[in-house]
Amino acid sequence: MNLALQEKDVYVAIADPTRREIIRLLAESKEMPLYELTPHFDMGRTAVSKHLSVLKAADLVTNRKIGRETRYRLNPAPLKEVQDWLAFYEQFWNESAMKLRKLLEE
Repeated sequence: MNLALQEKDVYVAIADPTRREIIRLLAESKEMPLYELTPHFDMGRTAVSKHLSVLKAADLVTNRKIGRETRYRLNPAPLKEVQDWLAFYEQFWNESAMKLRKLLEE
């Protein structure tokens, strides 16, 4: 997969624990500026901003300017793809566990 496609891939975006934490923080609040997000991490504003750029490329985060401030907001719609993918495997494991339970009962 080339770099441009990787940047837009939801799975690549959520693979990093810092980005998952940013998603969690944005999910808990309506929107947050960079200066409110940064203290939650052991890194500088530039690094947090780079993580936000990856999330924006994957369409997981939107932003809007208010004066000189940029406020970030979660766009959860792309996470539906992840939920659908996980639902398939949840069904697979539930069926496997049920088969194992029946086998053990016999």
